[in-house]
Amino acid sequence: MLKAIIGKKIRMTQAFGQDGRVVALTAIQAGPCPIVQIKTPDRDGYGAIQVGYEPDRRTRGPKQPIAGHFQKAGVKPHRILREFRLDSPEEYQIGQNVTVAGFEPGDRVDVSGISKGRGFAGVVTKHNFRGGRDTHGSMFHRAPGSIGASSWPSRVFKGHGLPGHLGAKKTTVQSLEVHQVDAENHILYVRGAVPGPSGGIVVVRATTKSQPRPKAK
Repeated sequence: MLKAIIGKKIRMTQAFGQDGRVVALTAIQAGPCPIVQIKTPDRDGYGAIQVGYEPDRRTRGPKQPIAGHFQKAGVKPHRILREFRLDSPEEYQIGQNVTVAGFEPGDRVDVSGISKGRGFAGVVTKHNFRGGRDTHGSMFHRAPGSIGASSWPSRVFKGHGLPGHLGAKKTTVQSLEVHQVDAENHILYVRGAVPGPSGGIVVVRATTKSQPRPKAK
């Protein structure tokens, strides 16, 4: 089954692992996500399925182009649409629901979401600069310091850490372990923290990283 789904971060919680230790978990309300479109290499140049999440309950509903897209698929409009690349999308059908039943405890997943926005931040907070001395009269506590060059090359190099907007960008945490799957309530319990605030939309998919080697005994 497909190991990819759209969900919503609910909260942080904890549970006891098999070794008796307490582990931190993130509860994700994931799916059911109906398949809205199937893309094939012959027609679209690549294989993928497009799924929706969270039914659109607005009074006016979506605008006409997107409403027609859902109407063609015979699926009620949803707020979120995402694509998942597949080698064999023909195995799926439009209208079929993608659920957390495709995951199993022990699976490794990548979770993507929008990180919490922190507003404008200085270099100490944003880039972990050490800052200046805290002694009285130094006048150089949390300032970035000199950023320019001398007569050559007389410019600031690209990528230099400076104050600016912090957070509120797409972030992916890789190779998290699925601790528990509650198929009845459509909840995934993932070991560790995932990006974004409670209520934030996240995408969960099978990890692209190789599995870690078992520790030598």
